[in-house]
Amino acid sequence: MTNNPLKVALTPYRIILASGSPRRKQFFEELGIDYEIRISPVKEEYPQELKGSDIAVYLAELKSSAFTTLKEKDILITADTIVWHKDTSLAKPEDNNEAFQMLQQLSNDWHDVITAVCFTTANNKRTVYAKTRVKFKPLTKEEIRFYVETCKPYDKAGAYGIQDWIGIIGIEEIQGSYANVVGLPAHLVYKTLMSMVG
Repeated sequence: MTNNPLKVALTPYRIILASGSPRRKQFFEELGIDYEIRISPVKEEYPQELKGSDIAVYLAELKSSAFTTLKEKDILITADTIVWHKDTSLAKPEDNNEAFQMLQQLSNDWHDVITAVCFTTANNKRTVYAKTRVKFKPLTKEEIRFYVETCKPYDKAGAYGIQDWIGIIGIEEIQGSYANVVGLPAHLVYKTLMSMVG
């Protein structure tokens, strides 16, 4: 039987995923990566002058800084996703009202979903990011209200998941990686890990 090339390449390494996101965990499993979860919460604040991809990169690297005792064959992976619309970062909504307002903003318009992934070893740090353009149809208040009350998207930047009901009925077009919008540019994770250990 032919083995997964990434799994083989990573055999000597310990992969640490610093994320509680079920979507990121699923991608790691689909990539065939053996990993352990370690979460060290940080306050996700960034300098106000940062824009777009710089915010995602800063936060992914900030999350990695919470880990100070990596061993020789450890690879720590941290990530951050932002939704960037009209020069503003739409973070995770606090409540129903904020989620409703975010989706009203995104309705009938394009926005960028940017995910940065930071790979940290005992001696090195490498950060990559992917940007996907996403276009929502005009969303009605009833559609937004139904989605927010049913799915409670408080753990999602921009108050939506592309794989959720609102994504299925509301997203008309995307330019770039679908997986990135779900929460992890899996193609970049594969490419970067292979270049680090292959």
